[in-house]
Amino acid sequence: MAALVLGLLLFTGLHLYPAAAPAQFEALRGRVGVNGAKGIVALGVLAGLALIVFGWRASPPAWVYAPPPVLRGPAMLLIALGIWLFVLSTRPSVLRRILRHPQLLGVFLWAVAHLMLNGESRSLVLFGTLAAWCVLEIVLINRRDGGYAPPAAPPVSTDIVTAVLAVVAIVALAYAHPWLAGVAVM
Repeated sequence: MAALVLGLLLFTGLHLYPAAAPAQFEALRGRVGVNGAKGIVALGVLAGLALIVFGWRASPPAWVYAPPPVLRGPAMLLIALGIWLFVLSTRPSVLRRILRHPQLLGVFLWAVAHLMLNGESRSLVLFGTLAAWCVLEIVLINRRDGGYAPPAAPPVSTDIVTAVLAVVAIVALAYAHPWLAGVAVM
C-alpha cells in the first residue's frame, strides 16, 4: 500500500503544484524554461502513475464495506458520463461554455462511481484520493485564475463527433479494463 500512497502523493502533488504554489512554479519555469518545467512535471506524473499501478497490484485488498448491488447501474452511468466529460475536455464544445473543468469533473465522477462499486481498502485509497484531488484542484485553479470567460460556441456537429469519440473510448476502456485493473466490467 505504501507504493500506492507514494504514487498518489506524487501524481496529485505535481498536478496541484502550479495552482497551489503559482509563484514557486513560475520560478521553476524561469530557471528551467517552460518546456523544462513541463518535462519535470510530466516525468514525475509518469513515475507517480507507475507507482500507483505497482502499488495497486501489490496491495492485497481488505474489505471495508460491501457495495450494494443496486448502485451498479448508477455507477456505470457515472463512469460513462465521466469518460464523456474527459473526452469533451480535449475538444471544443457547446457544453464547455457552461463547464469550466470538464476533465476534472469527469475524473471526479469516475472516482466516485468506483467508490460506489468497490468497498476494499486499496480502492478507497485510490479513488478517494483522486476524488478529493479533483475538488481541491478545481478550487485552487478557480482561486488562481479568477473569473471564467467561456469559449465561443462551436457548431453542434462538434458535440456529435465528441459523443461518438466518447462511445469509442467507453467501449475500448470496457474491453481493456480486465487487463488494466484485473476486473471485468461486465
